[in-house]
Amino acid sequence: MANAPLMPKATAVWLVDNTALGFDQIAAFCKLHPLEVKAIADGEAAQGIKGMDPVLAGQLTRDEIEKAQANPTYRMKVLESKVKLPETKRKGPRYTPVSRRQDRPNAIFWLVKNHPELLDAQIVRLVGTTKPTIEAIRERTHWNSANLEAMDPVTLGLCSQIELDMAVEKAAKNAPQRLVSEEPETLLSIDETTSEDAMAAAFATPAPKSAPEEEIDADAVFANFSSMEKKDEDED
Repeated sequence: MANAPLMPKATAVWLVDNTALGFDQIAAFCKLHPLEVKAIADGEAAQGIKGMDPVLAGQLTRDEIEKAQANPTYRMKVLESKVKLPETKRKGPRYTPVSRRQDRPNAIFWLVKNHPELLDAQIVRLVGTTKPTIEAIRERTHWNSANLEAMDPVTLGLCSQIELDMAVEKAAKNAPQRLVSEEPETLLSIDETTSEDAMAAAFATPAPKSAPEEEIDADAVFANFSSMEKKDEDED
């Protein structure tokens, strides 16, 4: 809870026993419901909880308590700690319960098979594994490759559907686009295939191919004539 004491119920127990604050004031300070504070005062709730002094814990001052006791409408505020610890973001693979770890290879096999566009780092974050394991399953060198079955990681409870959809969408945006032909080949329409020009072209008899004309050599022709004249002279 934001701006709440470290131990709300224990603090409420102490304030009920040691101050004259109203239930609404204690409830506002401890982030509890006024009826819950009333139950604590009546001994119906928080039984066995030892009260914690917020003054010793550095979350409240005596002056603040006295000011609130003098004015029932005043709401006390939690003192901010002078030491602020930086929040460190957890890095590394997602933690997977022991009961689900045996299902991770099947989930990895499903992701590699159905979403090859996913990067290894994305699969690591989704199911909590390592890159060598992903590579072994992709190359079919995993020690249990023969028994692997593709199983949806969402169904196995290793990740949520939203996380999977976001990872797939991000991978699809970063993947290189495939080249698509400008005009894909399609069949002609019925009007084009049944038109008069198309029917005439289909049933027209092809013209016979004429033999290529041979070039005439004038010297050879005259040589034949001269040989024929010489033969006639010999016969005479």
